[in-house]
Amino acid sequence: MFEKIRIKEHMEVADINGQHVGTVDEVEDNRIKLTKSDAGDNMHHFISLDEVEKIDDNRVYLKASAVIPQGVKG
Repeated sequence: MFEKIRIKEHMEVADINGQHVGTVDEVEDNRIKLTKSDAGDNMHHFISLDEVEKIDDNRVYLKASAVIPQGVKG
């Protein structure tokens, strides 16, 4: 299990295969807020901390079953 305090602003968020999903803007409650610049619709999107598999090399990896919000370019 990871500690959410290890998730920092500007960290990359990637799927289980290492493909870019977004960039951390901040952690709000139990969700990762992604930057607007990673969204095709210029809006913030959120990913639940329950979707995180691990944190490694300044990158947040999501679980294979993670739901990627619509509107995120990836």
